[in-house]
Amino acid sequence: MIFKGKVWKFGDNIDTDAIIPARYLTTSDPQELATHCMEDADSNFVAKTKTGDIILGGENFGCGSSREHAPIAIKAAGISCVVAKSFARIFYRNAFNMGLPIFESRELVDAIKEGEEITVDSARGTITISNSNKAFTINPIPPFMEKLIADGGLMKHIARKRGKNHGE
Repeated sequence: MIFKGKVWKFGDNIDTDAIIPARYLTTSDPQELATHCMEDADSNFVAKTKTGDIILGGENFGCGSSREHAPIAIKAAGISCVVAKSFARIFYRNAFNMGLPIFESRELVDAIKEGEEITVDSARGTITISNSNKAFTINPIPPFMEKLIADGGLMKHIARKRGKNHGE
C-alpha cells in the first residue's frame, strides 16, 4: 500500500480525548465523528485537511481510553494513515481493527515540518519526504495486517471471510 499526503504534526501524548472528545461519544456514526476529529488538539483540523493527508504524532499517540471511536474518527476524516514516534498499545490494536494504517518512525517526526508531503510505502517499509527525497525505514505491515486494512478492519475482514466460506 502506498499513502501520499500532507502531514499535520501533533506532539507527545495525544490522547483519545484529543482525537475525539468524549462529548461526541453519544454517536458511533463515522461521518459525525469525523467532523470532530482532533478538535481539542486543533480546532481547525478538519477544515484544513484533505482526503489522503497524514497525521504525525510524537510519543505515545492514542494514549488514554480504549475507545475505538478514535481511529474511526481519524479514518472517516479522510486521513490515510498515522505516523508517530510511538503508539499506545490499545490504540495500535484498535487502529488495525478499524482498518487505519499506522507506522512508527522516530526519525521522520523530528526531520519534517508540518505541511510537507510524504509518501509511505508500507510494502517496502519506507517513508520519503517528497521535497527532499530523504527516506526513512519503517517496519512493513505484515501481509495479514494489510489484508485487514484492505478489507476495512477486522469485522469487515471476518465478514468477508465468512462470505467466501459459504460460497458467496
